[in-house]
Amino acid sequence: MAARILQQALREIERHVYGQREAVEDVLISMLSNGHVLLEGVPGIAKTRLAKTIAHVFGLSFQRVQFTPDVMPSDITGTHILREEKGRMHYDFQKGPVFTQLLLADEINRAPPKTQSALLEAMEERQVTLLGTTYQLPEPFIVIATQNPIEQEGTYPLPEAQQDRFLFKTIMTYPTREAEEQLGSQPIPPGGVKRVLTPNALLKLQELTRKIPLRTELVKKIVSLVRATREHPSIAYGASPRAIISLSLSARAAALLHGRHYATLEDIRRVILPVLRHRIILTYEAERTTTREAIITDLAKKHLH
Repeated sequence: MAARILQQALREIERHVYGQREAVEDVLISMLSNGHVLLEGVPGIAKTRLAKTIAHVFGLSFQRVQFTPDVMPSDITGTHILREEKGRMHYDFQKGPVFTQLLLADEINRAPPKTQSALLEAMEERQVTLLGTTYQLPEPFIVIATQNPIEQEGTYPLPEAQQDRFLFKTIMTYPTREAEEQLGSQPIPPGGVKRVLTPNALLKLQELTRKIPLRTELVKKIVSLVRATREHPSIAYGASPRAIISLSLSARAAALLHGRHYATLEDIRRVILPVLRHRIILTYEAERTTTREAIITDLAKKHLH
């Protein structure tokens, strides 16, 4: 039942976002894992459209923030406004766009570090604290942040420690020729986006994800893989223990999305790149001769068999 409705949601999203199956699956797996996604891709590749479509399909409240160098933390979290009522002055809290169920942080690397930190703290704690008062964010709460890999002048790259807050880093590539021909012949699909699920249904699916079995043997393989990233000669800094949690949880989510009652080795292989590519730092010498993806793929062949 869960897999059937998730596949229905997948089909509805793909009806509006052409030729991006891997990216769509990545976002769905991340949502099932109650995690956040960092999308990287050139302009015009449907990053924003993907986020909006998913919000509609899941019935989630949606806000978009266009990050620029002048965006302040209060533009994200909200601020207190001094008001007068019946002759008495008091502060009212005006909530910022972070108080939504799906937040699109567009071009997050164009905001200064202080603003980035304000958002990333909310992502981690699922709450905002201002003037000593804590405000809980709605449930579910998911952030889809985007980055443009070109035009890096004037940007503030996310430090690796902050990238670690994202469950996935997904690279969106150009769609296939067939998808682009479909886009040219039918740029706007007939009918609006249909709602397939509700926010409460997503919360139940997240709970179900955590209950998907993952054999001890596979957990040991995940641990071996993550530990191997810390010993590889081309990797200056390997993945943290959080990567183990992220791999095991997202593998469960991948199993649920594809209709399996337990996680398999194939589910782990499916999620290793989006989970690990932003959690390792190559040595200076390795940066010139190889890529993170190549090293992760090589390590997976050795430890996931």
